[in-house]
Amino acid sequence: MRPRSGSGMDDAEDDATTRQRIAEALRAAPHDAADLSTTVGVPESAVYRHLDHVARSVRADPTDEAFLLAPPECRACGFDGFDDPLNDPSRCPECRSERIAPPTFVIE
Repeated sequence: MRPRSGSGMDDAEDDATTRQRIAEALRAAPHDAADLSTTVGVPESAVYRHLDHVARSVRADPTDEAFLLAPPECRACGFDGFDDPLNDPSRCPECRSERIAPPTFVIE
């Protein structure tokens, strides 16, 4: 097992910077995880983890901002009642279609 270079503080600072960049992008316009991945330069799977923290930070901040989420939606039947809207489902539980529009996020 290779030791990690640097201290854990560097990793925390990198995460905070990534989360700040995600928050700024969401303040500018709505994005889905793929857009944020490209904009911020992190893997799409990591974007979802960061979004959870960004949402908590916005809720805890005393400003009038709100973290808004448009849930994923099945393009075949219109179903949008997915269990975890802060996730990218692979298939619709109603019609089993894989044509799912990803969730979009914005801070207003």
